[in-house]
Amino acid sequence: QVQLVESGVGLVQPGGSLRLSCVASGIIFSIDGMGWYRQAPGKERELVARITSGGGTNLADSVKGRFTITGDNAKNTVYLQMNSLKPEDTAVYYCNAVLSIDSGPQYGFWGRGTQVTVSS
Repeated sequence: QVQLVESGVGLVQPGGSLRLSCVASGIIFSIDGMGWYRQAPGKERELVARITSGGGTNLADSVKGRFTITGDNAKNTVYLQMNSLKPEDTAVYYCNAVLSIDSGPQYGFWGRGTQVTVSS
């Protein structure tokens, strides 16, 4: 069984910073990539940032220049450094991992989500 555990929930003032982390644990054969999605009230879940096991990254246009995603393959961990936070960044942030538990196909797994609120 695979679990994704997120940490870094917080209330931050506009312009502030916050770091999220997510650890994947359980029976993991290989990880293709990990990333972060977010969902604000009344909106659909959207990709924030993703990193592949090879280090390639993909960030949403709305966070480029402000957010950075990094990973630690040895620890099955992904980090999201969020700077210059804006009220519109307020959302529940979900960790996602695409991985395989054996030599078979890969599947997507989700964390439970962590609330990020940007408000003065």
